[in-house]
Amino acid sequence: MNGIPFPAIDPVLIEIGPFAIRWYALAYLVGFVAGWKYTVHLVRTVPVGPTPRDMDDFLTWAVVGTILGGRLGYVLFYNSSFYLAHPLEALRIWEGGMSFHGGLLGVILAMILFARRRGFSPFAIGDVVAAAAPIGLFLGRLANFVNGELFGRVTDVPWAVIFPRGGDLPRHPSQIYEALLEGLVLFLVLFVLARRTELRRRPGIVGGAFLIGYGLCRFAVEFFREPDAQLGFLWLGATMGQLLSLPMIAVGISFVWLACIRPPVAQGAS
Repeated sequence: MNGIPFPAIDPVLIEIGPFAIRWYALAYLVGFVAGWKYTVHLVRTVPVGPTPRDMDDFLTWAVVGTILGGRLGYVLFYNSSFYLAHPLEALRIWEGGMSFHGGLLGVILAMILFARRRGFSPFAIGDVVAAAAPIGLFLGRLANFVNGELFGRVTDVPWAVIFPRGGDLPRHPSQIYEALLEGLVLFLVLFVLARRTELRRRPGIVGGAFLIGYGLCRFAVEFFREPDAQLGFLWLGATMGQLLSLPMIAVGISFVWLACIRPPVAQGAS
């Protein structure tokens, strides 16, 4: 089988002595900053719940929730046996190993605590954060491709790529699939929804749509992505990513349903 050779992209963007900036770290940084700016724009456009000042203050909470939740999720969901035997290794975040689902739980907890302190609905801040989340997802998946990690299963499609860590066989560039679906497509869908004043006045619809959309996209792409080596295929041949996405879809549907049956809130209300 033929395949496209993996492009020779150095995962380190800049290196000066012991100091190095990696594409993966840059993806996180740009994703957080761009997402923050976008959430400020959204709360100014439709003032329901949080204010621009609230979103400025929440940025730190989002960073902490994403990183701690993402690392803890990876440790628990994907490699618990290794980290139980080597607990100190869990602190070595710079060596990689983050879980989106864990990061999501970390951000949700941060939103609940932050909203409670500021006196508005967690669903209101959840809507604007959810609308911005695909920006970071898009950049993160591109960084996964640059790192040659989280590649797909063996295939003979014309655009298959031979990844250095994946042996000599061509594989699906599943990172690109995820960047397009979880990032670009999902962002456009949520962009349309978040601009609708009548939907934003029903907190939970945009956030629920994100959970449903991401869950469906991730579940579909997992059919093309190589399962994690330490886990393989699990219940009924599903991957861990698929099993973790099913509750997301269910919760997202419940959020949308609850938002639809509740009376809409007035603009400027908490």
